[in-house]
Amino acid sequence: MSDLPPDPGSTLKALRAARAWSLSQTAAQTGVSKAMLGQIERGESSPTVATLWKIATGFNVPFSLFITSRLPDAPCKATPGAPQPVWQQHSAAMRAASMFPFDDELRVDMLIVELAAGQCSVSSAHERGVIEHVIVIEGQLMLKVSDQWHTLEAEQGLRFQADQPHTYRNDGSQTARFYSLIHYGAQKIWPDDATSR
Repeated sequence: MSDLPPDPGSTLKALRAARAWSLSQTAAQTGVSKAMLGQIERGESSPTVATLWKIATGFNVPFSLFITSRLPDAPCKATPGAPQPVWQQHSAAMRAASMFPFDDELRVDMLIVELAAGQCSVSSAHERGVIEHVIVIEGQLMLKVSDQWHTLEAEQGLRFQADQPHTYRNDGSQTARFYSLIHYGAQKIWPDDATSR
């Protein structure tokens, strides 16, 4: 298991190479500007959680690919109190940590996400057939799906089709912590050499 820190720029570059996408094609597919993509690849810009979500969604790869240096088939376990790869915005509005590397057989990505009080994050639509489970651990979370807001308290969850835009909002006075379990269905996730980095 590698102890190297996450390197979103190298991951982005590897994904582009695997698909032979130009920066312009990548910008069109992800909704992230060509200039920003170039800065991320060169290590000149630290992307926000929302930007990484857009890139992961555009490539149809799991978010955890960008925040963990472990390969998807490496054996691992989640240990309470053990440090996990974390990615956060400079403002600390949102943090995301991978519980496990993406499992290519089960096609499941499991994250712990923190959304600061008073903050909002919009997620782009995933590929058709992707299902997301959100389970609140602490605080309160507002989740918008299909133009309908759902209020989730601690120990409450919502399962929904994630192939549509969805929004996370924290109207409370404390940080909302929640699990995000994303099931990618039967479609191929990994390019042939996406993990050779």
